[in-house]
Amino acid sequence: MTLIVDDAGSGDLLFGVVVGAYHDDTGEFKYDLIDVRFYQDIFREKEYLQESSRVVSQLVSKFNLKADEPIHICQGCIFDVAAEELQKVYGEDRVKRIHVDGEAQRLVEIAYLDEIRNLGYEPLAERDEKRGKSFFHMLRWLKDNPEMLRYAKTGWPRLKKYQLFKVFHTPQTFTAICSECGSECEVPFQPKADKPVFCQKCWPNHKVPHNKSHKNRKRKTIKH
Repeated sequence: MTLIVDDAGSGDLLFGVVVGAYHDDTGEFKYDLIDVRFYQDIFREKEYLQESSRVVSQLVSKFNLKADEPIHICQGCIFDVAAEELQKVYGEDRVKRIHVDGEAQRLVEIAYLDEIRNLGYEPLAERDEKRGKSFFHMLRWLKDNPEMLRYAKTGWPRLKKYQLFKVFHTPQTFTAICSECGSECEVPFQPKADKPVFCQKCWPNHKVPHNKSHKNRKRKTIKH
């Protein structure tokens, strides 16, 4: 009697991620979603790890587990935070990281396929065996249906080499007032009221000088 937690879709271009929990004794299966927005503008902040932990915690709480029932959670990095949090609640001996296969994996995969079919996309039949081919199949579908880009993991850094995703990887700039000369300027970060902002002309006056003294330091001769 074990509760098994797995995911599907984390490596796929379309949609967010399905996280499912399967009880191998009762056959009960429940799942929830990590929204695709965690894989878009805020992907670099890795907030999807905290969201994964929240989703897993809620799923586990929905099962009436006995005090000694183990919880097995997939080894994928998407569950690194979730596993640590579960171990704090249920104990390290009870929560184990495993390679998930069998019925738990099958049900989570079906749930993911149902979600992407709801978008109007029909996945490749051999997607499990040909992940690379599946990626390009999804990519071509997005090219034909650009309005569906809102359902794609556009925050992946590797996508910037594709023309379709360049707009999502263009460095963002913000308008600010230089704290020294008072002119309007653009900066590559969100200005904060409690920190000074300098334009390109004034910035050199405030750069911290690089300490080069170590280059001029002579080696000491050790006498024997």
